[in-house]
Amino acid sequence: MSQNFSISDSAARRITQLLSSTEAKGSMLRISVAGGGCSGFQYSFLFDDTVLADDKVFEKNTAKVVIDEISLGLLQESILDYVEDMVASTFVIKNPNAASSCGCGNSFSI
Repeated sequence: MSQNFSISDSAARRITQLLSSTEAKGSMLRISVAGGGCSGFQYSFLFDDTVLADDKVFEKNTAKVVIDEISLGLLQESILDYVEDMVASTFVIKNPNAASSCGCGNSFSI
């Protein structure tokens, strides 16, 4: 199975900023996918300092993102981006595997 996942420049900058300004310094952003949400699956973001046996680590500049093997299967060819607009600033996953997603972008269906 291919393990293609990308991190945009803006997401890498934001991860680095967050990690340098919190107690999570030196950690990684963990992305996981679980059942739930209004569309069937939901994204989860948290800071973690542990890499497990079934994890894949992706790096861009000094930012590291860790994704478990099962979640990565649902995130193939996806891009992690960080978007800032007048209403909100948030991480966004551009997931080509998602057939639909909810209005807030935190959940999706395949």
